[in-house]
Amino acid sequence: MNRRAKIVITDFASEPLDCERRILGDLADVVALNARHESELAGRIEDADAVMMYHCLTIGPDTIRSLERCRLIVRCGVGFDNVDHATARQCGIPVANVPDYGTEDVADTALGMALSLARGAHFLNSRLRRSCGPWSYQQVQPLMRLRGRTLGIIGIGRVGTAVALRAKAFGMNVAFYDPYVPDGYEKSLGVRRAGTLADLLREAQIVTVHCPLTPETRHVMNRETIAEMPRGAFLINTARGGVVDVLAVLDALAGGQLGGAGIDVLETEPPSDDHPLIRAWRDPDHPAHDRLILNPHAAFYSEEGLMDMRIKGSENCRRALLGQALRNVINDTHVATAGRAAALAS
Repeated sequence: MNRRAKIVITDFASEPLDCERRILGDLADVVALNARHESELAGRIEDADAVMMYHCLTIGPDTIRSLERCRLIVRCGVGFDNVDHATARQCGIPVANVPDYGTEDVADTALGMALSLARGAHFLNSRLRRSCGPWSYQQVQPLMRLRGRTLGIIGIGRVGTAVALRAKAFGMNVAFYDPYVPDGYEKSLGVRRAGTLADLLREAQIVTVHCPLTPETRHVMNRETIAEMPRGAFLINTARGGVVDVLAVLDALAGGQLGGAGIDVLETEPPSDDHPLIRAWRDPDHPAHDRLILNPHAAFYSEEGLMDMRIKGSENCRRALLGQALRNVINDTHVATAGRAAALAS
């Protein structure tokens, strides 16, 4: 008797799983584990034919090596630093992501944070709410017009490109730094390329980060790089928590090097109440109280985007079960996967 396939959703998505079962139900049972930590997966994931995971936990080498039949791990989102894709490759398991589900939503959030900070809306709202200062625009002086200001983008992938197009509509001078984009991309977008990160930072009144988290990009925005920005500039991070050193951001806000910051993602989520950034953000006497926007890793979210990630993740699992070509594989598993497929078929 043929064994019915099993799809395991590790975290985030839970019942009802109507979307996933509509796509996969004729081929597999779909089970949501609602785990918050990798330790909760033991004994529940080993027999999965495919795994769908989100951002609430990390899957390391021991868990991956325990997978007996897995044909695909889908990170239902853009970043994939929370899955050990190198070990998965060694085990012949493809790891894929869903890079396009929330492009508009993250871009809208990044630019929304930038506009709220650069136009003084957040600062004034925060102060007036607690009756601090006069009911006057003078609290936010001097404030410069957005048109002609330079927006610097670190990473000009899907989201970075969407931000660039939106910022151009505001008349901003858009520049980017991305050493992995081929020459000529800037011409197709009508924006400028900075030769180095330092070149970008020196001229940008607003910097927004849209690169993946890798060893190369970890804390790419730190005390030294923030110091290269014009005094009073603004920093936005809707990418991954680890690309920005938030303690450096906190010091820069306190010292006036940064005029404001918008942070959607942190290295540890949720943060503890005694985290220095959280304490300062909640303290009316700290500059961060009025100049820092914090969101709970929400830039990805819209009802449409949430459905996109579930649908696209499920569709890739269906391809894996049917032996079809997979989409958006981020680890090269061609040779190893062929061996695993042969073993499973035998």
